Amino acid sequence: MAGTSVLQQTNFFSPPADPPQFSELNLRLKEQQCLSLLKRCKNLEDFKQAHAQIVKWGFFWNSFSASNLVAACALSDWGSLDYACSIFQQFHEPGTFEFNTMIRAHVKDMNFQDALVFYYEMLERGVEPDNFTYPALFKACAWLKAKEEGMQIHGHVFKFGFESDLYVQNSLINMYGKCGEIQHSCAVFEQMDEKSVASWSAIIAANASLGMWYECLMVFGNMSSEGCWRPEESTLVTLLSACTHLGALDLGKCTHGALLRNISELNVIVQTSLIDMYVKCGYLEKGLSLFKKMTKRNQMSYTVMISGLAMQGHGEEALGIYSMMLEEGLDPDDVVYVGVLSSCSHAGLVDEGFNCFDRMKSEHGIEPTAQHYGCMVDLMGKAGMLNEALEFINSMPIKPNDVVWRSLLSACRVHCNLEIGEIAAKHLFESNSQNAGDYVILSNMYARAEKWVEVAKIRTEMARKGFNQVPGFSLVEVGRRIHKFVSQDTSHPRCGSVYEMIHQMEWQLKFEGYSPDTSQVLLDVDEEEKRQRLKGHSQKLAIAFALIHTSKGTPIRIARNLRMCSDCHTYTKLISIIYEREITVRDRNQFHHFKNGTCSCRDYW
Repeated sequence: MAGTSVLQQTNFFSPPADPPQFSELNLRLKEQQCLSLLKRCKNLEDFKQAHAQIVKWGFFWNSFSASNLVAACALSDWGSLDYACSIFQQFHEPGTFEFNTMIRAHVKDMNFQDALVFYYEMLERGVEPDNFTYPALFKACAWLKAKEEGMQIHGHVFKFGFESDLYVQNSLINMYGKCGEIQHSCAVFEQMDEKSVASWSAIIAANASLGMWYECLMVFGNMSSEGCWRPEESTLVTLLSACTHLGALDLGKCTHGALLRNISELNVIVQTSLIDMYVKCGYLEKGLSLFKKMTKRNQMSYTVMISGLAMQGHGEEALGIYSMMLEEGLDPDDVVYVGVLSSCSHAGLVDEGFNCFDRMKSEHGIEPTAQHYGCMVDLMGKAGMLNEALEFINSMPIKPNDVVWRSLLSACRVHCNLEIGEIAAKHLFESNSQNAGDYVILSNMYARAEKWVEVAKIRTEMARKGFNQVPGFSLVEVGRRIHKFVSQDTSHPRCGSVYEMIHQMEWQLKFEGYSPDTSQVLLDVDEEEKRQRLKGHSQKLAIAFALIHTSKGTPIRIARNLRMCSDCHTYTKLISIIYEREITVRDRNQFHHFKNGTCSCRDYW
């Protein structure tokens, strides 16, 4: 049994030897007084006095009083779980309510294993669970990621006839989602005869926990179409995360409006989530405006703003926000410094980056982690300082991890340095890297050097290890819907008109002097085949679709999962002139704002 007795060697639980003689009516009144005293308890000392009164008058042996006693001690904010366990151990025949109370109390106290132990004891003692037993148990399974135990308890739900209980179903959706079994969450949700707003919140959260952001928006769309649900604050914050990851600015704006309509005052967490959404959807001005209007900021608020400015290539402005944070008296932590060093890397501020790295150690006593070293390698790599970056890695006081070597490998790809790239790749492969991208980068570097035998070796090794190359895709928001395009896409319903638009765009580009950079096609095929493959890159398809389906002058926003090639970069700059559009592309963790034939990155990425 969980919990230890703190009431040993006392006679608290023995009936009084000579209890006062009162009429039944007076005893009932006295019991009500004791229960009223119990409800007014504000700390454990008050509770012990109420406890003593209940024992003194012999009410402990009344199941109603005893149940209230253990519930008050176990579930109150001031309560003591050990004390509650000691009370529970005195019950000769605890019932469903008492077991439920102890299960809930252990979950509340984050003792999830003990909550399951109480449930198994409950079954062993022949006490039948009710519909209030299971939500807390499924919460414990969710925290423990105990999928097998959760499925067994789900079987008990059917056995005892609670499979149609709304609260049990909602907790099941949450449990399966937290355990990574989204198909089971969806099955429970779809079989529900009656749904509540909590049901919708649970299935949206289940999708979000697995990073299924597109599905989050789809489910919310279904919820909204029913027209009778007012979303909870937690659901709206989850939607903000989905919009952030997908670059869905218009949907993010709608979610912001819903938050303002439903919540009188946004807390710091929600405000920070809004800033994060706007800056990661490319609307830096709005994010900065919200940040400046905040009456109270915390470390996370500053981190989000610094990282947002870094992604947009505004390194000096990010350092200005960092200085503002120090002036406000907030101490930076290791997460803040990751944002600061990243901002220096994105903007090419090499000297400033080294100054911040030294300041982190000397002034704030923060020991650099592998992530900080990775930022420094990235900083030097983007500046073409590959030899210096390799020396820096070799002088690290900690063992370089995959993040550090991967930063160097990526820089070698950009600067076409196969010699150092092979060194970085060798370390990654020796560490048993499970990242297929490492193999793809080295393969592409060999292909660019026309070392086709080496390309074949790398591809064969990938096949042997079961690695698959992640296909590149681009997301574009049109009409508050997210449209996804992959390279050479023919699956989209409008692919015919999209490729027709691509043909028109290519015709216009010829007059601007555009010539496809076929060196970006890393395949051993002829030039014509390379030109055709370049034409079908996902970013170009997304731009063509947006040009067709948005009015003249409307900004186009695209989010990519992979780094864009230099041909797409040149292509997009020219398209911004020809069609007089502002085009924003989120290239994983960096933004490119194309306008009037130039890019905000100044061709430094």
